[in-house]
Amino acid sequence: MLTRCGVGRLLLYDYDSVELANMNRLFFRPEQAGMTKTDAARQTLAGINPDVAIESYTSNITTVDGFKGFVSSLTGTHEHTAAGFEGRRVDLVLSCVDNYEARMVVNQACLELDQVWMESGVSEDAVSGHIQLLLPGETACFECVPPLVVASGIDEKTLKREGVCAASLPTTMGMVAGMLVQNTLKYLLGFGKVSHYLGYSAMTDFFPTMEVKANPECTNAQCRERQTEYMKFVYRRRAPGLGGAAGGGEQAQEEAQVTHEENEWGISCVSDDADAAQQDGGGAEAQQPQEAQEAPQEAKEAPVANAARAAQELGAGIEWNEGYDRATGAAGLAMEELQQLAVGSAEGESLEDLMGALSEAQQQ
Repeated sequence: MLTRCGVGRLLLYDYDSVELANMNRLFFRPEQAGMTKTDAARQTLAGINPDVAIESYTSNITTVDGFKGFVSSLTGTHEHTAAGFEGRRVDLVLSCVDNYEARMVVNQACLELDQVWMESGVSEDAVSGHIQLLLPGETACFECVPPLVVASGIDEKTLKREGVCAASLPTTMGMVAGMLVQNTLKYLLGFGKVSHYLGYSAMTDFFPTMEVKANPECTNAQCRERQTEYMKFVYRRRAPGLGGAAGGGEQAQEEAQVTHEENEWGISCVSDDADAAQQDGGGAEAQQPQEAQEAPQEAKEAPVANAARAAQELGAGIEWNEGYDRATGAAGLAMEELQQLAVGSAEGESLEDLMGALSEAQQQ
C-alpha cells in the first residue's frame, strides 16, 4: 500500500525466509519460497512501482551488529543506503514484528535517535489488533507500559510449542495494515487527526482509541531523558518572555492585540483601572482614556440625533393615523345621514332631491 501511494523510500528489515506457510497471509508467491523475505518483498514491490527506492536489510536487529546496522541505516550512513539518500534520516519507522524482543530494540533505537515511530500488532488468536504512535518524550514508549510478558521478564521463546503455528487470518492482518498505512499517510502528509492508539476487535467490530502519556518512572533511562527535553521544550513555548508561540514573544503579543477599525456606534472601552483609581483616590476624579476624551463631536451627538429622528418619524405616523380616523369618521357619518334621509323621504322623490338634502345636512 505504501508503494502504491508513492512513498519515495522504503527500508525493509527481516532475517527470515519465505515459506509456503506464509502464502495464506502475505503477498509472497509460491515461486519465491526459499528467498529472504526482504529480497522477495523488494522484487514484488519494484514491479508495482519502480520509482520507489527500496533497501533490503537481511539481518537480525536484536544482535549487537544488527542493532548498529539498523541505527546507521535509519540515519542514512549505512553502506547499502540508496543513491541520493546518503546522510538523510528516515521520516518514520513502522514496526510490524511478531515478537516483543524486536519491539524493545526498535524502541531503544528510536529513543536514541529521537525518532518518531509506529508500532502495530495482531493478537495470538488473530481476531484483534492495534496500531500505536510513539513520540519520544511526549507519549509512552514501549517500556513505559510494557506487556505482561515483558514486565514479568519471561522469555517469550519458552511460550512457543514445537510444531504449533500461531493463529493468523489475512483479514485481520489486512485491517491492521490498512489502519497503519492510513495513519502513516496522515502523519507524513499532515491531514486529519493522527491516532495515538487505535485498536480493532473483529469479534465485536469495536475500535477503541486512547492516548498513552509517558511514564515519569519508566525503566528506560533514555526515555526519561527524552521526557525532560520535551518538558523543557513545552516550558519554552508557554513561558512568558521567552519568545514562544504561546509565551509572550513580540509576534504573539502583536497577534493578541485586536483592533476594531470600524466603530459606527461610537462605543469606547474604559479600563478597570479608572474605577480603582476613583475608589482609592478618596473621591478624586478619574481620567478617561484619551480615545474617549478625543471622541469626535459627531459621535457624541449621534445618539441625540438618532432619538430626534425616531421621534419625528413616530409623530408623523401618529398624525397620519389621526387623519385617517377623521376621514373615516366623516365618511361614516355621511352614510348614516344618507340612510336616514333615504328612509324618511317620501316615495317618488328623485335621486337629485336626496343628494341635495344630503348636501344641506352636511353644511348644517
